[in-house]
Amino acid sequence: MNPETQAIQDDDFSNPGRFWVQEGEALFATPEGNASRACADCHDAAEMDGIAARYPAFDEKSGTAVDLPGRVNLCRVRHQEADPLPRESRELLALTAFIGNRSRGLPITPDPDPRMNEWRERGAELYDTRIGQLNFACANCHDANAGRSLAGNVIPQAHPTGYPLYRFEWQELGSLQRRLRNCMIGFRAEPYAYGDEAFIAIEAFLMQRAAGMEIETPAVRP
Repeated sequence: MNPETQAIQDDDFSNPGRFWVQEGEALFATPEGNASRACADCHDAAEMDGIAARYPAFDEKSGTAVDLPGRVNLCRVRHQEADPLPRESRELLALTAFIGNRSRGLPITPDPDPRMNEWRERGAELYDTRIGQLNFACANCHDANAGRSLAGNVIPQAHPTGYPLYRFEWQELGSLQRRLRNCMIGFRAEPYAYGDEAFIAIEAFLMQRAAGMEIETPAVRP
């Protein structure tokens, strides 16, 4: 990021992602579903501190890894008796932005459950696998060419520290999976569906790779 974009991100009065954080805070306290329960009925907001820094995590009941939006939807179904929110819906982005913002400034600490290792290994394999008509892998840009310029923007090292984040390109908040789908389309590859296990695996690998870095949610990017 250039200094101007960094300044927008760091100023809560200038960061446009704060609108989603505020909406998420309101949704966190709003009863939902047949159970007429709010997130706040089970969790004090302070209990969310550090949560986003360890996802994706292994869910014992479903026996699989879930990302943070997936966890929100599991809680809606299990405890609020409500329908899951659509991926990339404003409501789900707002809730994950609020939860993510509670971890801002805290280090990424991946879930230590050993069952997550196979997910990270699969994510590492996918990160290095060439796909699409252009025959590119994530590593071709974000490892081999990190720091160089592409379409006027600096190629980053693909650290997922600020999601969901606000992109000037989108003029709204978006998830890591939206960004990954954009990359796949740029490779002229068929993108995975939102919520696909492959996306969970890639995020698990990227979060392990970024362990120790601080959460920035909601980040601001070009």
